[in-house]
Amino acid sequence: MRRRDVADLLLLAMLWGGSFLFMRLAAPEFGAVAMAETRVAVAAIMLYAIVWRHGLTRELWANWRGLGLVGATNSALPFTLFGYAMLSITAGFGAILNATSPLFGAVLAYFWLRERLPWLRIAGLMIGFAGVALLVWGKPAFSVGGDGWAIAAILVAAVSYTIGPLYTKRNLARVPSLVVATGSQVSAALLLLPFAVAFWPAENPSAGAWAAAIVLGIASTGLAYILYFRLIKNIGPTRAIAVTFLVPAFGMLWGMLFLGETVTANMIAGCAVILAGTALATGVIGARGAAE
Repeated sequence: MRRRDVADLLLLAMLWGGSFLFMRLAAPEFGAVAMAETRVAVAAIMLYAIVWRHGLTRELWANWRGLGLVGATNSALPFTLFGYAMLSITAGFGAILNATSPLFGAVLAYFWLRERLPWLRIAGLMIGFAGVALLVWGKPAFSVGGDGWAIAAILVAAVSYTIGPLYTKRNLARVPSLVVATGSQVSAALLLLPFAVAFWPAENPSAGAWAAAIVLGIASTGLAYILYFRLIKNIGPTRAIAVTFLVPAFGMLWGMLFLGETVTANMIAGCAVILAGTALATGVIGARGAAE
């Protein structure tokens, strides 16, 4: 990868790791749906202004169907599920669970894009999902106050995250990355709007919660999606997914520094096993041997 791509990858990891911090700050006052809508609406306004300035609005609306699918699966649904999960679990824990996305992506690519799954990648999937089991061992409780539904929400969000990049690779490869990023946020904002109106909090969120939601929209969504789709275009979705290896570290770091969260040995062990499995499942390591 070029130095610019490496820099984009590191900055993206910092921004996405920070998204869990901002969600933890905003979700309790906004609620999951209203926070998700605020997040994507802010990002959509920011990105649409850039697209308009570059004269790409025609291309944006010409691809509205595909961009709508990307927006629903890559933003509207997962952002809402993450907001719900952040009401009861820590930012670091959520960031680690989010690292399962490439595992689900490898499975989906096998069935959807007919990508090969050599034995080494299958072993990686098994190791990765074993890491999930280790991470959540003894935690899932679906009673009131339990973490079960929050964990399930993040895993469903991780599955949803895999659809957008695969669809983009197959159907939107010729569409500029800025247009894809903008279209996904505009469509997500439109999809979530009626639900946000219905579930808007009775008491207006505080200035701190608004600040967290706005930064979440500008930095961890608008800017992050520009970087993400640019990486997909420049180095491909398989390499771009390497950001997954860095997001948990930043998620735990920001949680410790700004929220006083504790990083347990079980979290570190589960994260290490998940990432080892992900590295094998996505071909980041052992690719040559897997192909033989």
